Amino acid sequence: MADGLVFSIGELARRAGVSVKTVRFYSDEGLVPPAGRTDAGHRLYDVRALARLELVRTLRDLDVDLATVRRLLERGVTLPEIAAVHAEALDAQIRTLRLRRAVLRAVARRGSDPEELKIMHELARLSAEERNAIIHEFIDATFGGLDANPAFVAMMRSAMPELPDDPEPEQVEAWIELGDLVRDEDFRASVRRMAEHQAEQADEAELHHELTQAVLEKAGAALEAGIAPASAEAGPVVDGLIARYAETFGKADSPEYRRDVLRRLETANDPRAARYWALLGKINGWPAQPDLTPVSEWFLAALRAQLDG
Repeated sequence: MADGLVFSIGELARRAGVSVKTVRFYSDEGLVPPAGRTDAGHRLYDVRALARLELVRTLRDLDVDLATVRRLLERGVTLPEIAAVHAEALDAQIRTLRLRRAVLRAVARRGSDPEELKIMHELARLSAEERNAIIHEFIDATFGGLDANPAFVAMMRSAMPELPDDPEPEQVEAWIELGDLVRDEDFRASVRRMAEHQAEQADEAELHHELTQAVLEKAGAALEAGIAPASAEAGPVVDGLIARYAETFGKADSPEYRRDVLRRLETANDPRAARYWALLGKINGWPAQPDLTPVSEWFLAALRAQLDG
């Protein structure tokens, strides 16, 4: 019962909205010391104890540990300092919860099994530095030791997966797929062959760029027109593009030269390379770019059909 501004342990618990057991625990810890005792030895508390108890309860509700609460009450740290630190901790928890939510939504979309859920969660929770390290290691493994185009390698290193704090399930899925892709040894070997091919032809990079644009224009128009790669209508398109290749590099058009062009284009035409950039774009929220893979594949199929015909 309250006697003036002095409370029994039960009255203090009622006023603070906690259990008597909780008051006794904090009192035993020295966080809410009694103001005195009755003749029978029962604890008595004053209004200062009530204020301390309410502060302790609030801080504990915010997951502030007991040691930090004690430091505050002993003036080893100020309340604004505690508030700032725990606001940052809450921000981190919120980011973690948002990421978990995105992973679970992605799992629900994909119908993932427990093993894939585990892998997805582990990959998704990586820090930005850890995600970047995975991509840098991939670039080192595929371009290391080669005289590759420095500007291209620098562009790859600058394009890192920046998974937002509150990602969409599609962004989580894209990061999981990208993480798997850059660890794929077959894809690494394919990119390594592309890099070697690029290094061999570094002096002709601008010429190759112009030819690539020509292929995209001419083969793209044929694809859009519905011309089948193995049809007679595809022949003039292939002939025109191969003639341009031969003229650009001072070669004579022949079946052997066409097979050489086909081999080089097949080396440089792994659809997974385009997928790499598409996944990065989805993760980073870049504007969607047109998929040029079908155009390249049309030209390769048309060239093969001529050589096999």
